[in-house]
Amino acid sequence: MTRRMGVIVLGLLGAALLVAFAGSLLRQPAAPPASGEPAPDKTWQAVAPGRVEPKSGETRITPLGVGVVAQVLVKVNDKVFAGEPLIRLRDVELRARLAAADAQVKLRQRARKDERASGKSGERRRAADALSDSEDEVFDARATLDAAATARRAGRGSETDLTSARRALSVAEELVKTRTAAFRSVDDDAPLPSSADSQLSIARAERAVARAAFDKMTIRAPIDGTVLQVNIKVGETAMQTATQPMLVIGDMSSLRVRAELDDRDLGTIKVGQPVIVRATAFPGRDMPGKVIAIAPIVGPASRAARGARNPTDVDIVEVMIELTDVGPLTSGMQVDVYFRRNEP
Repeated sequence: MTRRMGVIVLGLLGAALLVAFAGSLLRQPAAPPASGEPAPDKTWQAVAPGRVEPKSGETRITPLGVGVVAQVLVKVNDKVFAGEPLIRLRDVELRARLAAADAQVKLRQRARKDERASGKSGERRRAADALSDSEDEVFDARATLDAAATARRAGRGSETDLTSARRALSVAEELVKTRTAAFRSVDDDAPLPSSADSQLSIARAERAVARAAFDKMTIRAPIDGTVLQVNIKVGETAMQTATQPMLVIGDMSSLRVRAELDDRDLGTIKVGQPVIVRATAFPGRDMPGKVIAIAPIVGPASRAARGARNPTDVDIVEVMIELTDVGPLTSGMQVDVYFRRNEP
């Protein structure tokens, strides 16, 4: 019995020694970073997880309405310009509505043909006609640009044709601005329009609505950039409530990092502060950068925001990092941002 008690006591003493040894290991200082820097508690003011993104951020493109995809004109890694057609939705019904609106405008123009207008009424009529002509030119120039961009993308058109079409659209849009201002200045002083002028104005307004609806069937690039994702195919239904965008575009001319800094470290970080960025995929490689913006609001981390909040969730502030050297990083990559300690 005494021998058994001795074995039990020795076992308990051994377990206590193991716990004490493990505790001493846990209290050891963290190992220095792989690149040979001193320990983080001596070198770094703070460390925050982040994600690499284009300098424009990721532009997520969704349709303005509901439609069936007729054409997908781009693919991943294609470079696009602002206004370039990316996707076309089926537009048979809207084409018919637009043709009817055009016919109505021509009918009202013929009905007004023999009606004279002089003085301020004549000036307003001429200004309204000139503005309508310019709006027609913009509509036609945009169609020409769409055709030129599509042809070049398919290898059937030239860069010269595309440049010429872009210039023509820009000139037409500027002319609309000028003639809109001229019409408004004349309209303020003119008497009430005649019945024929009023009916023509209504027909033109209805055509403008039809053109706007028709134009929504072509999804265009909102910025110059690179296609990062294409999430839809011909025949699928495009809608605003879809769980993912049809396309994602970003300006890849440079990259930045959106970091999530623990709000407890907010007081130690300043705009202009130097950082280094590290990615698990490239051990030992440091990409330098600096803080260019600190969000004015504190909120939940992006991972916590996707589900229910827990009492242990950490609140963060978004910090934007400009990369001095992008190195091998690419958009979407997860990284860690090390904020250098400010020198006293």
